[in-house]
Amino acid sequence: MTNTSHTLSELLEAAAEHAVPVVRGIGDGQLDDPTPCAEYDVRGLTNHLIQVVINFQAMAAKQDTDFSAIPDYIGEGGDWRARFAAETDALVTAWSAPGAEEGTTGSMGMPARTLGEMALGDLTVHAWDLARATGQEFAPAPLAVGEVLRSFEKLAPMARKMGAFGEEVPLADAASASDFDRLLALTGRDPSWRP
Repeated sequence: MTNTSHTLSELLEAAAEHAVPVVRGIGDGQLDDPTPCAEYDVRGLTNHLIQVVINFQAMAAKQDTDFSAIPDYIGEGGDWRARFAAETDALVTAWSAPGAEEGTTGSMGMPARTLGEMALGDLTVHAWDLARATGQEFAPAPLAVGEVLRSFEKLAPMARKMGAFGEEVPLADAASASDFDRLLALTGRDPSWRP
């Protein structure tokens, strides 16, 4: 099935433990602030991350998803911070179901494990984006970083063609850079970005 010693549900649970406090820490007055993800402000990126977490639950169950719609979970009213926490719990549960990591899923027919790793990457990298944008401290789940870096190194050429990653950012001291800084740079982010 996979050469990793951790299941996707374990990895997603670890990443969620680090992402949920970031989303809870976003102030209402920060929603229009810029993020390191240039096409999104804080509101847009939070909505996107909630959408990712919901859609990848469906992918775990081998169901089709629609990323073309742009939902506004924040604008719907209700407690979107609590919803994000609940949806990440549901994501972990979805990927722990028997067979979730097996076979292919999604409209592109990609290996399920690869798609689960994409969700893991979004949960890890976008949590950093949101933390940086809102002045919060963020340390990623160590368990997740190496896994996402290995996966994203393989996916990067396709992700750049599809516009999901920007061009890789050169690191000033690549030899001593942390795996997380290398991951951020790989996805087109400057690890030293500040608002």
